[in-house]
Order: sequence, then C-alpha cells, then structure tokens
Amino acid sequence: MDKVSIAMAKAAVLTEALPYIQDFKGSVVLVKLGGSVMEIEENLSSVINDIAFLRAVGIKVVVLHGGGKAISKAIKESGNVPEFVDGQRVTDENTMEIVRRTLNNVVNPDIIARLQATGTNARPLHGNWIFAAERITEPDRGYVGRVTGIDVRPVNEMLDAGIVPVITPVATGRDDHHLYNVNADIAAAALAKALKVRKFALVSDVPGLLGDPADAATLISSLKLEDTAKLKADGTISGGMLPKIESCEEALRAGVRKVHLVDGRMAHSLILEIFTREGVGTEITE
Repeated sequence: MDKVSIAMAKAAVLTEALPYIQDFKGSVVLVKLGGSVMEIEENLSSVINDIAFLRAVGIKVVVLHGGGKAISKAIKESGNVPEFVDGQRVTDENTMEIVRRTLNNVVNPDIIARLQATGTNARPLHGNWIFAAERITEPDRGYVGRVTGIDVRPVNEMLDAGIVPVITPVATGRDDHHLYNVNADIAAAALAKALKVRKFALVSDVPGLLGDPADAATLISSLKLEDTAKLKADGTISGGMLPKIESCEEALRAGVRKVHLVDGRMAHSLILEIFTREGVGTEITE
C-alpha cells in the first residue's frame, strides 16, 4: 500500500469516528485496566494512548486499575506465597500492607506518569478515599471486602476540572476503618453504577466473551443482559469471566448504557470498540 492509500485509510477511520466523537463528547467513560496487559510494555502503551485520545476529544475518562501480578510478585519477594480462594486473594494483615503499597506506590504512579507523558492531566485517587466496604465472610479471606458505599464527589470534581482520576481497588472498612482489598472488576462496576457512566470498558488479556474459551474465533461480539443467565447456566460464562460478567450485569441494571469487554493485547482496541460500528470485543447492553 502506497503512502496516499495509507493516508486515505487513516482519513476514512477518522471520518467514521467523527459522529461517535460528537456523540460522546462530555460523557463519562470508565476504563478498568487489568490482566497481563499491565505487564507488557507494548500493550499498556497502546491502552494509555487510547485513554489519552478519549480525553483529547472531550470525553471524561475515569481509570480504575488492578495489579494482581505486581502484588503476587511483591508477596513472593517478601518470602511468602500468594494464596487464593475462589479466585480471590487471601489477604491477611501483612498481605494487605503489600497490596496497599504496591497499588498506591507502584502501579498507580506508573499509570499516571504514562498518561502525563501524553499530555493528559491525570491524578491519583486512592480507593480507600472513596470506597467503603464490609468484610466478605463466606468464605472468609481476611481483609477482602465488598463495596457498600462510594463518595463520588472527589471523582466528579476531578472530571469537572479536566483531570483523569486513576483509582486503586482498595476500600476503607465501614465498621472497623481497616483497609480492604476489593476485586477490581467489582469495584469498577460499583463505581460505574454510582457515576451512571455512558460506557464501562473492561480492558484485559482476553478477546472478550468466547463461546469456546479455547477458540478465539467463537467471540460473541454482542449480547443482551437477558442472555447472560443462559450462558452462565450452560458453562459458557465461568471461571475468571464470571465475576466480570456479574459486574457488567450489575452496572447495566443500574443504568449504565453499554459495557465492553476489550482485549488490551490488540493495538488501539479501546478506540476501535468505542468509535467504530463493528467493534472488536464483546458489547453487552440491557
């Protein structure tokens, strides 16, 4: 393809995106970052550039990130072994401190620095400043909580000031004021619900919802909320995808218009999912 053809193809993409950009300008989009996407430089840089693009065209972006792999690495470096029950990290007092330190002092500043390098005004918003939680006791995994309340004022104030809040999945205990580790998908869904965002995108290291988890060609590009119960019953939605889909269901029932499962390993997948007709991941609507 010659230079003119390449330039024309780029122009066609921008032209297709224009009505979406006009429609979404001023809307709030929540992006949840997770999986190995955060560990691979090329993938993370692509997602960061996509977020910067969203902000540059007038979309109000909120970022909530995980950090499971970085936390597990820090736990191993401390001489301990990461422990999980039903996919959730067992979090004792020492582990909670490692979670806090890794998320707030390592992962969060790295994402902010990357966004700022693109010219995007991004600032930290530690989850324990806005999330209240109660302890999950069945099964008891230590200081692991479920979100019971959110103070959205700091988020809205940052958005109104043109800032991208970058939020950690940590909460303050409603009753004991202790720090709690919260599943990032669940924390993001609760925040999407509280903010009533226009779109909620979960960016991870899977293509989306697959009919056959072993075959990427079975990607389900779109489905309705009413379809998820059947897919859970027949085992299509299971394992690590289960909490993601349940988070999506909760957000949609609360008024979020669309939820997207996006493969962060694909270059500019976030932009393609939001600003093109076909999309590249799984779109779930009510």
